[in-house]
Amino acid sequence: MQNIVLAMLEELRTLALFAEEGSIQKVARRLPLTQPAVTRQIQRLEDMLGTTLLDRRQKPPRLTPTGLEVLARGRDIIASVEALKSFAGKTEPEGLFRLGLAHGLSDRDIAGAIANAAAAFPKVSLRLKTGWSAELIDQFERGELDVTIVLRSSDKPGPEALGTERLGVIAASTVADPEDGGRTPMPWVLSPAPCDARQKLMSVLVGGRRCFEIAAEIQDPALQMEWVRRGHGLGLVPLRLARRGLPDGLMLVNTEDVDLSLQVAALRSPHLNRLTEAADAIVEAVGKVIAAQV
Repeated sequence: MQNIVLAMLEELRTLALFAEEGSIQKVARRLPLTQPAVTRQIQRLEDMLGTTLLDRRQKPPRLTPTGLEVLARGRDIIASVEALKSFAGKTEPEGLFRLGLAHGLSDRDIAGAIANAAAAFPKVSLRLKTGWSAELIDQFERGELDVTIVLRSSDKPGPEALGTERLGVIAASTVADPEDGGRTPMPWVLSPAPCDARQKLMSVLVGGRRCFEIAAEIQDPALQMEWVRRGHGLGLVPLRLARRGLPDGLMLVNTEDVDLSLQVAALRSPHLNRLTEAADAIVEAVGKVIAAQV
């Protein structure tokens, strides 16, 4: 099929040249081909279309009325193909770039890294969407996202991995002894399911036969921290953010004996084409933020 299409394009170009030059002989010189080869190209096009393009009763032959119509349409097709080749061949990234970002990574540092990387590509229109990892992966697999940066279990390394997001446990400074990694019966202040950090915490505590009780389900991180500060339970926070400083009234709990880490992974569409350079830059920028916490 591909060979047929390519051959037809060449034959349409030959017909267009014939219209310009007015003779088979001149077309043959321009291509360059032999005169019989040019004649065969036009005959093949006539056979494929099931019509007569040249009135051979005249010397030299002239285009028939149908030939003139085919010529006009053929020129449109040739122009469209050339425009498509030009579009696909552009090196500068251009177009709509749909990026998914896990809620757990939606903070100032990563937002700044994405914005700064995207600013280097003025012809790329960035559409950013946040969500839980499972939701974003589903949208990515349906072709609704070009790239999605998600959190997943750190025991499943893959080529998409950008680094590790380590979580810390926070408590109110007034709590006398919250103990390590949630050994205390204190409840938890967490995001609603299917929060990635919540799922990781559940697997660790339930697997270790530890107490797991939820005191509050709060989406907003600031409200979560305030609820923890008021002593209603323990919370989770990325260590890279906690090490910059926690709000007054909060402290980190020692969790050295507990693995509360998640892998940061970037899933990329195989059809990025001219958006590849922009996608690589944005993904690399996020990876550097994650790596900086080590």
